[in-house]
Formats: sequence, structure tokens, C-alpha cells
Amino acid sequence: MEFLSDFLTRFADKLQSPTLGFLIGGMVVAALNSRLQIPDSVYKFIVFMLLMRVGLKGGIAIRNANLAQMLLPAVFAAIIGIVIVLIASNTLARLPKVKTVDAIATGGLFGAVSGSTLAAGLTMLESEGMEYEAWAAALYPFMDIPALVTAIVLASIYTSKQKQRALEEESVSKQESVSKQAVAAGGYPSEPEYPSSRQEYLSQQRGSTNKRVEIWPIIKESLQGSALSALLLGIVLGIITRPDSVYESFFNPGFRGLLSVLMLIMGMEAWSRIGELRKVAQWYVVYAFVAPLLHGLIGFGLGYVAHITTGFTPGGVVILAVIAASSSDISGPPTLRAGIPKANPSAYIGSSTAVGTPIALAVGIPLYIGLAQAVMGGG
Repeated sequence: MEFLSDFLTRFADKLQSPTLGFLIGGMVVAALNSRLQIPDSVYKFIVFMLLMRVGLKGGIAIRNANLAQMLLPAVFAAIIGIVIVLIASNTLARLPKVKTVDAIATGGLFGAVSGSTLAAGLTMLESEGMEYEAWAAALYPFMDIPALVTAIVLASIYTSKQKQRALEEESVSKQESVSKQAVAAGGYPSEPEYPSSRQEYLSQQRGSTNKRVEIWPIIKESLQGSALSALLLGIVLGIITRPDSVYESFFNPGFRGLLSVLMLIMGMEAWSRIGELRKVAQWYVVYAFVAPLLHGLIGFGLGYVAHITTGFTPGGVVILAVIAASSSDISGPPTLRAGIPKANPSAYIGSSTAVGTPIALAVGIPLYIGLAQAVMGGG
């Protein structure tokens, strides 16, 4: 009971974070139909600044780090991204009124990573005084890319199978129609005159529907996304240059202020997206509420394994849990729009932005920090 009481006390304290206050404030402002607007260009600049700061800090740390220590967490990050998509395709996809391609796309978005949620998690870790490997932010692409690739590949396989089944049913239907016409004309039903032609036709159609999914274009699209590009640029500059002075004088001081504005924007965006969920099955709301917490706990569990085996810090475990709980808000949507064009954006973007992201920020991050402090004594 003492453990549970201590954990709940820590968790309640995290909910009073100013970062979460700005998120809730944005939702309240939007709910009151305020005319407050923050230009999209400002939003993009803030995201760039935050991820450059995270990337620079990570690159500086990688330059002096033992890369072997990154191996296990990186493998776990990739596994988590793939598992999240598989969970969605085997749970959400089976619920009533949920289309399979929409469920797979939703899993892909929840498996991909949110740069803003990562930045919020790092800020709260620093406010708690929890140590973490600065290179832990570099786990972002190891989870993000496998999740998006898995989702697009699964959707392509499913779509191909559906097309093939439809072609076969159409062929059978035509044969039955021909046989009925022959009987009506006083003849006898018989085998098709050219049975090989049907097989040849279906073989050609299968060839057109079973095209191999090209993996590299998906990876390229993800890497070219604005969020991941900024983070990777920061990491590379941190490794090959000496950006310590510009990091300390420019990128670091305004980090918390920029993040607060970003949370305000995200709160407003979340509220505006709630209407989109009315266009799809209500099961998306349930999924978007449960998924971030479940995914984060999977990340926390694997991070704890890395903590025991390699000395991964409690803060690093939290970061792995946070990126697992997050859902992509910048690079993921355009990648999925291009890769799974038949999926409904109202389903995967609406559930992510309106419910998933607020849950990951307001509940997930405090939960994992409190859990790490209670279990591993971090902070």
C-alpha cells in the first residue's frame, strides 16, 4: 500500500505541470469559441526549434557515448513500433463498423512518434531532475520508420487480397450467368469453352494486384518529414561540429517557453479535431484513450529490461515509454495519406490528435515518470 500511495502522490504532482496546464488551457480556449489564432508558420518554427534543441543535445551526447549501449534500446524501439501496428490490425480492425485499412493506418500513426510529445516528456524529466541519456531522443526514428513501413505494407497486402477475392467472385458470377443463359436457351450447362483463359486472366490480375511494396520510398518519405529532418539534422550537427556555445546561448534558454506555446496550440487543435471523430465509429475514441497508455507500458516494460541488463537510466526508460505512447502529429499523417490513400484521415488523425495526444501528454508522461520514480528510484 505504501508503494501505491507513493506512486499516486507523485502522479498527482505531475498533473500540476505548467506544460499540461497550457495544453488544457488551449482546449478550454477552443471550447469557448475564442478567436485566438496562432499562425501555422509559428507552429512549424516552434517545432523546428524544439527538435533542433533535442537533436543537438543528443548529438553532443552521442559524440562522447558508448554506442554499444544504444543497441538494445534501439532494437526495442523498432520492435515496439512494429508491435503497435500489429496490435491495431488485430484488435481495432475487428471491432464493429471499423474498416481494416482505417484501423491499420491508425495503428501506423500511433506507432509513429510525435516530436512535440517527446519534447514535452524531456521537459518534464528535466523539471523532475531525472537523469537520462541525451542520446535517448535518437530512438525516435528507430520506432517511427518501422511503424510506418509496417502499416503501409500490411495495408497493401490487405488491399491486394481484397482485389483478388473480388476478381475471383466476379469470374464465378460471370460463369454462372453464362450457364443460366445456356439452360434458358435449351442447351446444357458446360465447362467454359476456354478454361485456361480464365486462369490466365486471373493470373494477370493477381500480378497487377500483388505488386511488391517498395520499402525505400516509405523510409525516404519518413526521413524527409519536417519533424524527423529537424531532429536528425540536430543530431548530425551535434556529432560532427562543436555547437555547445550556440546550444547553451540560443536553443536551450527558450525551450520551456516555446514548449508552453506548442502545448497551447496542440490543445486548441485537439479540441477542433473532436468533431472529426463523429464521422467514424465510436470505437476509435475507446482505442485512442486506451492505446497510448498500453503502448507506453509496453515501452516502459522493455525499457526496464534494458535498465536491468545494460544500466539504461530511469529517465531513458521514461523516454522510451513516452515515444511509445505518442502518435505522430507532423510526419506521420502525410506519409500515411500517400501510402494508404484508401484510409480515412478522419479516423486516424482525428483519434490521434483529439484523444491520443492529450492522453499521452496529460496522463501518460506523469504516469511513466511516477512509475519510474516508484520502481527504480529515479529523481
